[in-house]
Amino acid sequence: MQALKRLEEADAIARLRERDTSLFAQDIDSRIPIGQRLGWTDLASKARGRFPLLSNLASALASEGARDVLLLGMGGSSLAALVLARVCGSAPGMPALHVLDTTSPVAVQRVLHTLQQEHTFVIVASKSGTTIEPLSLYAIVRAWLEERLPRPQAGRHCIVITDPGSPLEKLRQRELMRVTLSSPASVGGRFSALTLFGLAPAALIGIDVEQLVARAITMENACGKVSEQNPAAVLAAWITDAYEAGRDKLTLVTSPGLAAFGLWVEQLVAESLGKDGIGIVPVIEYEPTQPTGYGPDRAVVVLRLDSDEHLATWSRTTAAEHPVFELALADALDIGAEFVRWEYAIALVGFLLGVNPFDEPNVAEAKKATADILAGARAVPAAVADLGGTWVTYAGALSVPSPLPQTRSEALAGWLRSARPGDYCAILAFMPEDDTFLAPLTRAAKTLSSAKGIATTLELGPRYLHSTGQLHKGGPDTGVFMLVTARDRTDIPISGEKYTLAALHRAQAEGDLVTLAAHGRRVMRVDLPSLSAANVASLAEDIRSAAG
Repeated sequence: MQALKRLEEADAIARLRERDTSLFAQDIDSRIPIGQRLGWTDLASKARGRFPLLSNLASALASEGARDVLLLGMGGSSLAALVLARVCGSAPGMPALHVLDTTSPVAVQRVLHTLQQEHTFVIVASKSGTTIEPLSLYAIVRAWLEERLPRPQAGRHCIVITDPGSPLEKLRQRELMRVTLSSPASVGGRFSALTLFGLAPAALIGIDVEQLVARAITMENACGKVSEQNPAAVLAAWITDAYEAGRDKLTLVTSPGLAAFGLWVEQLVAESLGKDGIGIVPVIEYEPTQPTGYGPDRAVVVLRLDSDEHLATWSRTTAAEHPVFELALADALDIGAEFVRWEYAIALVGFLLGVNPFDEPNVAEAKKATADILAGARAVPAAVADLGGTWVTYAGALSVPSPLPQTRSEALAGWLRSARPGDYCAILAFMPEDDTFLAPLTRAAKTLSSAKGIATTLELGPRYLHSTGQLHKGGPDTGVFMLVTARDRTDIPISGEKYTLAALHRAQAEGDLVTLAAHGRRVMRVDLPSLSAANVASLAEDIRSAAG
């Protein structure tokens, strides 16, 4: 591997362990110096010191009747916990974890309708303490708790995870919330899986965090070895060599039980590497098939359980046509080791590509655009066609066609024609994480990818704004974007705010539309008349038709 030799020549592994900031490119405009983002390199070794705190808190909540833990977070503050809950699951007799990392009123209503205030404990997670999604959700959930619980008791049902001294910590004090669990300020959100952002929710639902961390420590030690024996360095070199050979679509295929891990890897890869016109596009493959339909820009990572012989066979067959890097896990708790392997690997890829993997310079743009739209201070590109109730908008480098399309299928076909060889398509859907909506869109994305040989991703908004959104705007101009929204009437007021949750949800989509357009990206908005299974299924069928 050529990239492995470069790591050796630069002594990159030792320098990373020593937190040598000169290893990475530093943008002079970056708000946070690299030296303040390298605290993750020994998190596993330090995690054992938090076990007594977590054990005591889990026991206390169990004694108070906890049946459900509701995590309010976004991006790096919630994805690791989501992965651990879905991959490992709750221990028998322990609470279930529900993650709300959305501003969809439909999703929020559905979750709250399934829970009982007396038996629900809430985690409000935000590294900065200023993230709009968890703060808005907290206002809603706190009002919901107080429908059945006295204010002091409702406060005892709320736990905060944040950086020391953040505005969220100050809110906790004012609102008489139970406790703050502090995360190291020197660890960025997407590198925080083994901080309390990941470990606290896991412990509260009975996951064996001691064994999880033990696996992580073993990997952490291995990541300090010389390059050929270093699992992270080998992965980093493989990714880089594939990228430099034109295979910049890093496709992740997992065993079914490990599928959620793809969401975490997606953020780590896209947000760390997608900037300065450079970027590796993570593609989660939900339905691996033979033949794959992959183009020559694909490199494939297979993450499977040892027992998954079906995926092992698929991996061997695919390796005849595409580079394949296979990782086999003994069981679900090996995910702890994978957090470490991938964090080290992507940091080393950042060095090899000459980008700072610890900043996210374009993420704030969409946040600012959202705030401006909510305040009425920024205009949104207007729809130019009403196709049977679906409003279509063209923005950025995607010019308005003449004549205008007469059907939605025509509009989708025109959007697809804007893709060039080596591009990728991204369907950006602002809707709940519900298979009723996502399953037909997933199948449509698969059809599009296979029929056209073009990598296609399905991203859920607003989650992707804190993940692949950085790559979309800061990476290379190879994305063709379809923003899917719906004019749904379901809504929830947000205490203390002039806007409602539905207004925030829509403003986040429109903020991304404005920001993508400002970067000259090719983007089309498809605004459905309402959020219904029939409307989404119809759109998915039209995408499949346009793909031919």
